Amino acid sequence: MTKEDTQREVAIDAALLERLRSLDTPTVCNALELVVPERRGHGYTVKPLVCARPSLPPMVGFAKTVTIKAQHPHDRTPEEFRKVLIRYYEYIAAGPTPSVIIVEDLDDIPGYGSFWGEVFTNVHQGFGALGCVTNGSIRDIPANAEGFQLLAGMIGPSHAYVRVEDFGVDVEVQGMAVSDGDLIHADQHGAVVIPHHAAEAVLDAAAVMAERESFIIEAARKPGFSVADFEAALLQAAKVRYPR
Repeated sequence: MTKEDTQREVAIDAALLERLRSLDTPTVCNALELVVPERRGHGYTVKPLVCARPSLPPMVGFAKTVTIKAQHPHDRTPEEFRKVLIRYYEYIAAGPTPSVIIVEDLDDIPGYGSFWGEVFTNVHQGFGALGCVTNGSIRDIPANAEGFQLLAGMIGPSHAYVRVEDFGVDVEVQGMAVSDGDLIHADQHGAVVIPHHAAEAVLDAAAVMAERESFIIEAARKPGFSVADFEAALLQAAKVRYPR
């Protein structure tokens, strides 16, 4: 059994997912700097994403990974196309849920054709998906499934020749490497992978970070705020240790 297999045995229940949903994604990234400091420079998206619905709460769920292409015609027969799609949806429907669909567009021009629109958002939501993160494109923005979040490299009008290439494989989306089953936290800012073994600790670390920041923010909001006040606030913040 590998180290990663052991880490994956950590129980992540609905209550923990809900507590993580109370945090925004930048806060999760900050917390991970305390919990797993070696992750400070990777494990999150580093290229721009368009958020279709910034008012929605964060997505917190298990990664379902897929690669797609859309730029050029394919040679699959309609029957072959249908069989691949059914196998893909069997993979999505098998859980665990809630899921976040992570789609790597392999085209030379990512986003040439959209995998996401009114039909596929409703189908994926029916199988327990909260939304998607992709370097590709999205469309049908007003008509997509209600409450389904979409973070994408671009918005486009056509699906072109879009099709599933593979699924359940390692992918990379906007600089974030993702494996099937990874725990994903995503909102309008982007997405991050939370190591399973660190999920519970992220909540405690986020509280520590918030307490540290509160000293600085409160000082800055007082009339006559000075550099000396800022320095004093930094010293107070430094006294808040992690772990407590």
